[in-house]
Amino acid sequence: MATLHVDVVSAEESIFSGEAKFVVLPGESGELGIMPGHTPLISRIRPGTVKIVLADGSGETNVFVAGGILEVQPGGVTVLSDTAIRAEDLDEAKALEARKRAEEALRNAKDKADIAVVEAELAMLAAQAAAAQKLRNARSSRH
Repeated sequence: MATLHVDVVSAEESIFSGEAKFVVLPGESGELGIMPGHTPLISRIRPGTVKIVLADGSGETNVFVAGGILEVQPGGVTVLSDTAIRAEDLDEAKALEARKRAEEALRNAKDKADIAVVEAELAMLAAQAAAAQKLRNARSSRH
């Protein structure tokens, strides 16, 4: 069976490195599905969840990314993101609290540069909360 090597790297650490059958991630223009033998590609990615279907058949790994860059080469996929968090480490309550603080900062922002920074942070926090909620719902439906 053909597999591809997947690396998900944040600014701080390697989040995932291993073999996969399939990878799904939030591309700039929509969801991207990458299988072994995919055409080489470089693309920006949006905040959201990278789903990695493991090659050994043991399931899947999910990683939240706050946007970044995707590189696909014949034998592998590399995802580079300033912020990447393993799905099991996501904290929906913390993300929602941070979102409230960012919304308050947006109300108090005075110039366009401040507004743009806070809006980008809000988009990332909204995606993070949505990913945490989706994972929580998936876990509860299995039990």
